[in-house]
Amino acid sequence: MKNEPFTLWGRMIPALHDGVWSYRTERFAEEKEMCFPDEPYDLEKEKGIFLGAYEDGACIGLAVLRRHMFRYLYLDDLKVCRDRRRSGVGGRLIQACMEEAQTLGMIGVYTVGQDNNLSACLFYISQGFSIGGFDNRAYRGTIQEDKADIYFYRDLE
Repeated sequence: MKNEPFTLWGRMIPALHDGVWSYRTERFAEEKEMCFPDEPYDLEKEKGIFLGAYEDGACIGLAVLRRHMFRYLYLDDLKVCRDRRRSGVGGRLIQACMEEAQTLGMIGVYTVGQDNNLSACLFYISQGFSIGGFDNRAYRGTIQEDKADIYFYRDLE
């Protein structure tokens, strides 16, 4: 499944006070489109868990999970075809990820969102994830130096 462009229209700004995360948002003065490079997944060699959403035999959404040493399953990639976004496909994929975590005896799922991808960050919050960390150094020395990573966690209910 190819990556498709998405709009960058704002930023999530997390804050940690007395061990509790909160956030505020800010809109950019100007919107712009971005597209991640396509991942060269090799289903024969990858040690990931691939969950697909299909419509009429075509893949319209994909979630890629990885086991790490933690008790959380890592959501490495989540994408939905541009024309199917905001139709519930992403939410159903998140639910499938949570079910997979439970099947594997994990305590939940975590993922990373770039702070300047406000749509993605707000999507994870809407799906029951909460902020669990922030990394403002990951992109230092790169052309993307103005962004940071936000870690989102969702525990099994």
